[in-house]
Amino acid sequence: MPVDAVISLKNISKRYQMGTETFYALRNISLNIERNDYVAIIGPSGSGKSTLMNILGCLDVPSEGQYLLADQAVATLDEAQLAQIRNQSVGFIFQSFNLLPRASVLANVMQPLVYRMIPTAQRRDMAQQALSRVGLSDKLGHFPNQLSGGQRQRVAIARALVTKPAILLGDEPTGNLDSKTTQDIMKLFDQLHEEGHTIVLVTHEQDIADHCRRVIRLVDGQVAQDSRNDMQTQEKMHV
Repeated sequence: MPVDAVISLKNISKRYQMGTETFYALRNISLNIERNDYVAIIGPSGSGKSTLMNILGCLDVPSEGQYLLADQAVATLDEAQLAQIRNQSVGFIFQSFNLLPRASVLANVMQPLVYRMIPTAQRRDMAQQALSRVGLSDKLGHFPNQLSGGQRQRVAIARALVTKPAILLGDEPTGNLDSKTTQDIMKLFDQLHEEGHTIVLVTHEQDIADHCRRVIRLVDGQVAQDSRNDMQTQEKMHV
């Protein structure tokens, strides 16, 4: 694994058996994602990006190949081991927010820390710091249904940040937001990247990909393009 790589994939394939037919969702993908990289994985429906996201997030394992996440070999782990890595190394941000509706904002952000046996007072402090980081210090006692879509996504980002993961992994994180709120959330991702976070966003939207430093384009389960956005594009998106 390269020295600065948080993620290293080598010859990753994912296949499914459908009757007598074998279907490959991913085929021989090799790539590295370095610390503080800011990556968009983009592609049309059926390109394999959701399958790749599930593997990167340790929600699934590859059929073939090697996956190292923060120096840990993932491909052969069982579900309990995968769950532990998910809690320790991956901060998830979902399109549908996935907040607990009957829990307060503060309780939602504290929730991932429960599995680490961290004392309640420390969990509360860590969650408050994460919520302050996303501009929601005044919403600690609110419930998700009292928040706007953008605020709910900020809660989800705080929940992802609170465990101090190796990577932040977003699955269409602006898919349910209007254009103005999308811009606000992307500015927050830009700021998090500038602070040193490693961010991987799975998207089908070119505008989201233009925010990122690097774009990996999938077609038919393979990497069709792996390129860096030029500085002109970056300056335009960050205005």
